[in-house]
Amino acid sequence: MAGEHPIQGLMKTAMENIKEMVDVNTIVGEPVETPDGSVILPISKVGFGFAAGGSELNFESSEEKGNGGPQDKPFGGGSGGGISITPVAFLVVSRTNGVQLLPLDSETHIYERLINLAPQLMEKLQNSLKNKKQDASENNQQDYLS
Repeated sequence: MAGEHPIQGLMKTAMENIKEMVDVNTIVGEPVETPDGSVILPISKVGFGFAAGGSELNFESSEEKGNGGPQDKPFGGGSGGGISITPVAFLVVSRTNGVQLLPLDSETHIYERLINLAPQLMEKLQNSLKNKKQDASENNQQDYLS
């Protein structure tokens, strides 16, 4: 394009390269089938960043010549990007055990256990509060009768 700014070309090239590197198979890896018929899918966390910048350089000599239009100014710029891929878990699908998520790091494992235990903890807390309420009302009745 004639009216395209040079920074647009830098950004387009960087974004196309990132698009080539990141696809769904980067996050959910290729499935692996085991001899017992189970399928294992690696799950990864993907983070990426992108930056581009530049400047039109203004030289006094081009202004003196009367060529001060935007096409006459030299452009200097650059772009870059980075990707971080961290494996976090394996999703195991088997006929005997169903679907299981096997986390790789202990932090994820702790969060998963807390989420799984939350309903049980809430039930225990509710039962505990009910028992305290009953105990308090029984104590009040005994005091009243005494």
